Amino acid sequence: MACVPENPEEETRLPPGQYVPRGRPVVHYGRVPAFRPETWRFQVFGATASGRVHDFTWEEFSALPTTTVIADFHCVTKFSLMGNEWGGVPTSVLLDRVPPAPGVRHVMVWAEYGFSANMRMSDFDRPATLFATHLDGNPLSPERGYPVRIVVPHLYAWKSVKWVRAIEYLTEDRRGFWEERGYHNVADPWKEQRYSYQEDPGDGPP
Repeated sequence: MACVPENPEEETRLPPGQYVPRGRPVVHYGRVPAFRPETWRFQVFGATASGRVHDFTWEEFSALPTTTVIADFHCVTKFSLMGNEWGGVPTSVLLDRVPPAPGVRHVMVWAEYGFSANMRMSDFDRPATLFATHLDGNPLSPERGYPVRIVVPHLYAWKSVKWVRAIEYLTEDRRGFWEERGYHNVADPWKEQRYSYQEDPGDGPP
């Protein structure tokens, strides 16, 4: 099992406007879904290289190679959780198992209840981006995204979608759930890209 640090020189730094809270707050919208391993599926679809949809059962997904990432976690509501140890499946494993078509530049991550977040392939395909199943050596709690959430440490945490069920390869960018509701398309915390009115030309789809 590899351990990949995300920007270790920034472990004691905060992005602009952030603070370190007491404890570990949990923020989510809507109810926590039930997990049924016998029917759970993880799907990769959209512009796949094969043109086909690929499904993973929970047993198949659990058998994929894993890694550990030490990374900070920056919520757009302005708190940051520092030095978290996430364990799970690197996005590179999914990209290898189900390659995207040559024209894919963006990804939509889909979760329970139709929640979603879009990101550039360059953000999705990073060593520290992973589909987390564990936090600090323990399985994720249900309110933190059990059984699987994506973790994108270098972006604001709404991009780290909980209860993930699918990834969609996109040849054209498309806004996800919170991006459609006024949040920034890119979500870089070091640039304080919180809201869509802050977007520059080229940051998002028309």
